[in-house]
Amino acid sequence: MPNLSTTYAKLTLRTPVIVASAGITGTVERLQRCEENGAGAVVTKSLFQKEVCRIAPTPRFKIVKHENTFTLYSYEQASELNPQEYAEFIFKAKQKLSIPVIASINCYTDDAWLEYSKLMEQAGADAIELNLSCPHGVHIMSGMDVIEEMVHTTKLVKSNVKIPVIPKMTPQSTNPGSDALRLDQAGADGLVMFNRFTGLDIDIEKEAPILHGGYAGHGGPWAIMYGLRWISAVAPKVKCSISASGGAMNGEDVVKYILAGASAVQVCTTVILNGYGVINKINKYLEEYMERKGYNTIDDFKGKVCSRILDMDSVDRTHWAVAKINKEKCTSCGKCFTVCIYDAIEKDDGKFKVNQNCDGCGLCAELCPVKAISMVKRGEV
Repeated sequence: MPNLSTTYAKLTLRTPVIVASAGITGTVERLQRCEENGAGAVVTKSLFQKEVCRIAPTPRFKIVKHENTFTLYSYEQASELNPQEYAEFIFKAKQKLSIPVIASINCYTDDAWLEYSKLMEQAGADAIELNLSCPHGVHIMSGMDVIEEMVHTTKLVKSNVKIPVIPKMTPQSTNPGSDALRLDQAGADGLVMFNRFTGLDIDIEKEAPILHGGYAGHGGPWAIMYGLRWISAVAPKVKCSISASGGAMNGEDVVKYILAGASAVQVCTTVILNGYGVINKINKYLEEYMERKGYNTIDDFKGKVCSRILDMDSVDRTHWAVAKINKEKCTSCGKCFTVCIYDAIEKDDGKFKVNQNCDGCGLCAELCPVKAISMVKRGEV
């Protein structure tokens, strides 16, 4: 049987699947459910210095549906506990769980960072996640230079505790690759790439923001390609390990993140929407994938895609393909005719056919509802 264990931020995890900081990790009982369902580690719901953030409004979740995907739009805020209560929570969690417990904290003064991080270490936390990138936290919402704050805080907390320190990066940056290198150089033991985006949805009848009336965090399956892009670029260049976060809904997504160079993958939205049992399903998929591919360990395929990503100059730009329509399958819906900007689709005895104008872009084949269109080599039509 494949070995799912991995090393992340100097911690040994039995599986790469980490349950991310959220309400689903806000109590000892919920942390136990994470462990019982196969999590490799847990990140506790964040402790915030700003007291108003400890009271979340209700309702605070909204599923914003798009045509082919969705956003989990939320304003969940922080743990309701004060620092001493939170330290007790960490202490109790460590008595009950055998997997690593990573404490998440969000402060905005140096004194608080020093106080809170030391409290977490004394309470027995296995590591500290620095949550400066909360999509509706003080750093993002007040317009601070988040990366400068994150580099400074990483150095500060590293000088204050002996346990691993893990900054959680924001995706809302002009150059996450450069940010990751700076944090690595600042001494980060691990990086979380990334937190959720800060977003806004509007009720067009009320002409006002939905839910609580302000900005909120938003994420969902669509976010994975952003994470894959930056992790694959960063992983070969940093010394510290990376935990992917954003858009991982199932086992296939976890495999993609590992192939891109992640040592671990944080899940949140899928647990919120599908329950803690989805963790076991992800682990099972991972085992089956590794068995099918002949991999014994996570390291056997971690980062395997990185060296296979082509740069701009290496991409094959030969227009070798054209579309071909199978008239027996064609239902004459006209979707291909509507979307073709090359005027390459024309009617033919009540059906459609491809003419010599076809550029080979492939969009019609992607959108055909009955899969009647295929891409073939030029000259084979």
